[in-house]
Amino acid sequence: MAIPVAAGVLVVLLVWLAGPGLLGISNDDLGAPVTAEITKPAPCDRPDAVETVKFTVAGKTHVGTLNGCGHGQGERVDVGVPAELPDQGTVTVRAADTSAGASDARRPLGLALLVFACFSGGMYVRLVLRTPARPKPAANVS
Repeated sequence: MAIPVAAGVLVVLLVWLAGPGLLGISNDDLGAPVTAEITKPAPCDRPDAVETVKFTVAGKTHVGTLNGCGHGQGERVDVGVPAELPDQGTVTVRAADTSAGASDARRPLGLALLVFACFSGGMYVRLVLRTPARPKPAANVS
C-alpha cells in the first residue's frame, strides 16, 4: 500500500517541480500591444492565410506579417509585437488578444486532475492487492 502512495506523491511532486511547461502551459511573452494597419489583406479561402501589416514603434515604421484573414485594406488591428525588433525586414506579429498556450488558471486544474488520477490508480492497486485469489473448480472427470 505504501508503494502506490509513494509513487503517486512522487509523480505529483515531479510535475510540480517541472513547472507549467509540462502541463502544456507556456509563459510566452506576447510583446507589447500595438495598433497596426492592414496593408495587404488575405482572403480566408486558403488554410495558411497571412496578411501584411504596418505599425509604428518608437517613431519607426515596421512591416510585419500576421497569421490571419478577413480584414480589409487599411483596417486597424491590435497586434503583439516582439520586444526586440530588427532594423530591417518583416516581423512576425500575432493578434494581441490571442496567445499560444493556456491561461494560468489551467495549471492548478491540471495538477488537481493529476492528483485525482494518481489517487484513482493507487485505489485500484489497493483493490487488486486486497482481493483474495479464487481457487479454480476441479474439472469433472467421468
